[in-house]
Amino acid sequence: MLRLVLLLLLLSCTHATHFLGTMMTYYPKQVHTDGSVTVSFRYKLGFTSCSHFDFWYCYPYCGSLTPTLQKIDMEPSGEWCQQEGTMTTVIYPIILTQLVFAGGNWIDYIQNNVVSWRALTFVELGIRSDTRKPNVSPQSTIIPAVRVPSNCQRDFNLMAFDPDGDNVECRFGSDSLYECAPCAPPSILNLSSSCTLSFNRTNSTSEGPYAVQLVLEDFPQQTITLTHVDGVKETKTTSQAISKIPLQFVLHVDPVVPSCTEGWFLPKFLPPTPANRARLFTKVNQPLEISIAAEAANATISELLFSGPASVVKNSSGSGNFTLTWTPSVSEEGENHPICFVVQATLNSQKYHSELRCVIVQVEFGMVVRVNMKVLSSLSQGGSVNEVVLQKIKDELVSMGLPSDSALLLLRSRSALANATATSGV
Repeated sequence: MLRLVLLLLLLSCTHATHFLGTMMTYYPKQVHTDGSVTVSFRYKLGFTSCSHFDFWYCYPYCGSLTPTLQKIDMEPSGEWCQQEGTMTTVIYPIILTQLVFAGGNWIDYIQNNVVSWRALTFVELGIRSDTRKPNVSPQSTIIPAVRVPSNCQRDFNLMAFDPDGDNVECRFGSDSLYECAPCAPPSILNLSSSCTLSFNRTNSTSEGPYAVQLVLEDFPQQTITLTHVDGVKETKTTSQAISKIPLQFVLHVDPVVPSCTEGWFLPKFLPPTPANRARLFTKVNQPLEISIAAEAANATISELLFSGPASVVKNSSGSGNFTLTWTPSVSEEGENHPICFVVQATLNSQKYHSELRCVIVQVEFGMVVRVNMKVLSSLSQGGSVNEVVLQKIKDELVSMGLPSDSALLLLRSRSALANATATSGV
């Protein structure tokens, strides 16, 4: 059923040529008794300067959208700056919610004749029959601009995954659905539904920047039912998309390179760099460190460029060695976040990029273990807990797999039963 027709267009803050793409994801955080849903939105903005910004608009209504913008990373020569916007609001999902981001203009000399921009997000918050929770959008990210020499073949294995376990498919945006403005897919690129963007060797007349405007959609692995707040049920088969998000960026086709062999001019990743699509795990307030190394024999490794949560900290120890460190906050517990990166090398004024790699960081829930046991009646009458007893309880829990640095708290109840509650990672 077609639930809504797009009606909004966002007026841009400026008409300068400064845009290098965007993306948007959403996470439902809490379902309220009246059927409304608290939703956390996270989006990226790529501009030529960190001083540029624009706004997403919602249709029909998303409450108060007050974004917080933070810088993620900046290309050293000032080619681009990527910022992350976060906003949390309460949505009453009677009909399909849409967020629109539109304006002008893309950077100069876009080869596929794209000038103004438009990106569209479909937010589906129906309760899924398989998870019993509102639908979560596909997750992705990318740096604002990636590079490839015109004489080199390269596959960009884009990050595309879904926390609900859905299949995620990629396609170029469609003008007829107002998904981009104009869409004009680059003729030099091929895109698989599994989100591999392939560039084949071309000639010098095709060199320059291209606007890549993609749509990512989640498809259930089996037929499911979505139940909306008004009680209406909607069936989604494996061939019907549930939600959609945009992924837009610039591809620079650069002049020829003397050799396309990785490690000569184009940086080559070395251990301990994680594999593409590796899944990493951490907890709230627990730092995760990602070590990245690369080499280029005939060029100088100059920079690690990345896209991910704005609180990721980048460091360099020289000689092509970098680290990304992220400490998730409480608001990110239970979520999955992609981090994508390339290593940039330079020779004279020419820039060379490694392959694009991405990892998925899963922020685990804190572990809670409860043990009920009878205690002396004196405990229910204000007696102190014997430290020896408390240590024996902890030793038993550690033998069951509880981390040894866990804290233990003994609670009393009127029935003289104590709940020993051990927490870790919270």
